[in-house]
Amino acid sequence: MFHFSNIVRSKGDPTIVESGPSLKRPQDQLARALGWFSLGLGVVELLAPRRVTETLGMEGSETLVRAFGVREIVAGIMSLSVEKNAGLWARVGGDGLDAAALLSGLTSDNPKKGNIALALLMVGGIAMLDYRAAQDTKPRRPPRDAKRKLYPGRSGFPKGVKAAKDRAKDMIQHATAGVTS
Repeated sequence: MFHFSNIVRSKGDPTIVESGPSLKRPQDQLARALGWFSLGLGVVELLAPRRVTETLGMEGSETLVRAFGVREIVAGIMSLSVEKNAGLWARVGGDGLDAAALLSGLTSDNPKKGNIALALLMVGGIAMLDYRAAQDTKPRRPPRDAKRKLYPGRSGFPKGVKAAKDRAKDMIQHATAGVTS
């Protein structure tokens, strides 16, 4: 069976024969999907701001749309990183900015206010997903009254420090014995 992951493997790497279930939690998968969505939206806003403003009847706001595009790209990168929670909260804040900007275009003289209303509904739905993902991925901390585990007697060596030193000495002696003979 063909697996896409095998394409990027180097020669000599084992190939994937069968995929197992994902180890990603559903909230991590949502964060990832929102990160990719943010990147895509940011690229559109950055590269085609006039198209966005024309669709919304908000011509003249291209610089703002470009700035929002940069914000989306940064939030998307953060949402795809190890610090995904910070990226998701940046998305939540960005949703508020998007809504405020859209509301400014919801005027009686805008012939495309129906498009703005639809965009506001979409921003509201995405905002709920962003908020949910940000809540679900926040770092978990132990309760204040939890006992901390301390390991003062552990060295990190399974057989102890003395055994590790003895093994190192043996290896050095063995290596130098071959050099001197």
